[in-house]
Amino acid sequence: MTIRAGLDVGGAHLKVALVEDGRVIAVQQLRCRLWMGLEKLDTALRKAAPLLAQADEFAITMTGELSDIFPDRVTGVETLMARMEREFGPRTHFWMGPRGFGPAAAARLHPGDVGSTNFLATAALTARNYDEALLIDFGSTTADIIPVRQGKPAATGLTDAARQATGELVYTGFTRTAVMGVATRAPFDGSWVTFAREHLATMADVRRILGVDLSEFDVHATADGKDKSVASSRVRLARMLGRDASDGTPAAWQAVAAYVRETQLRSIHDGALQVLSRVGLSDSAPVIAAGIGAADVMLIADRLGRRAIPFAQLAGAGPEISAWVTACAPAVSVALLASGE
Repeated sequence: MTIRAGLDVGGAHLKVALVEDGRVIAVQQLRCRLWMGLEKLDTALRKAAPLLAQADEFAITMTGELSDIFPDRVTGVETLMARMEREFGPRTHFWMGPRGFGPAAAARLHPGDVGSTNFLATAALTARNYDEALLIDFGSTTADIIPVRQGKPAATGLTDAARQATGELVYTGFTRTAVMGVATRAPFDGSWVTFAREHLATMADVRRILGVDLSEFDVHATADGKDKSVASSRVRLARMLGRDASDGTPAAWQAVAAYVRETQLRSIHDGALQVLSRVGLSDSAPVIAAGIGAADVMLIADRLGRRAIPFAQLAGAGPEISAWVTACAPAVSVALLASGE
C-alpha cells in the first residue's frame, strides 16, 4: 500500500503528515526558522527523516517563499522547489492551488500558484466533505478564512495582498504575533494604558497567562530569550505597559491578557463577517476549525451562530493524533488530496 507524505514548508515550521489508504497515520511539526537561512530547512528535514523514510510519494505545499532571505516570492518558490526535488526526486508532486498537483517541471511554469496556496488545499479537502462551509485555520502566524460554496473553494484571491484586502487572510497568529501587532492599549488599574511599540511580548505569553498549555505547539524563542513560564510571561507583558510584573496581581495581568486575546479574536471575527457578507453561506453551513488555535475558532463559530467541526473530524483522524491533524491541516490536506487523485 502506498504511503504519501504531505509537507507544508513554512517560514517558521516544517509540517509533515503521512497518509496510508486514505487514513492519516502520523503528523509531525518541526521548528524551521527559514529567515535565518536555508540550513534551517535542512536541519528540519533531517529531524523529519525517520517519518519521511516511510513514504513512497511526496506532496509539497509551501509558504516559506515569503521569508525575507529571498529577494522576492518567485525566487523563494524556485529555491524551495529545487530543495524539495533534490530531497525526494521524481516522487515529488507540488500543490499548485487551482491547478492541483504537478511535477516540478509543471510547477516551475506557475510559481504564483505554488507559493502560499496551502490554504486552498485545506479548503479543497473541506469541499470534498461539505457543499457549504467556512474554513477558519488559525495558526501560529496567520488566520485563513476561506468559504466553500457548491462543493468548491470560493476564495477571491490567491496572493496575500489580495486576501488581506478581502478578509480571507487576517495576519494575526495564535502564538508568534507580537502583542504590539494586536492591540495598542489595555485597561489596567482603572486606566487605559498605551502599549510600548516594542517586541517585548507575544501572543504565546498572553495565552500562557490565561492558562493555555502551549508546551507542544510553541517551539520558538520568547521575545527576551528567557523561559516560557507563566511568571516570565507576566514579566514580558508587564513591560508592554511600562511596568514590572510586581506592579500588578496575577489577576490583573490575566485581565490585561484577556483584553489582548479578545482584541485578536475580534479581528478574526471581523474577517469572517467580511467574508460572509460577500459569500452569503446558508445558516446551516458549519465552521471548520483548523490550526493550533482551533479552540478559539470554536468560540468565533459560536459568535457567528454556526456549529463548529474540528478539522481532525473532517479528516477522519483518530483521537491519538487529532490535535496534531487539526494543527497541521495543510500538510494533512495535501497528503489526503494526493492520495485521492
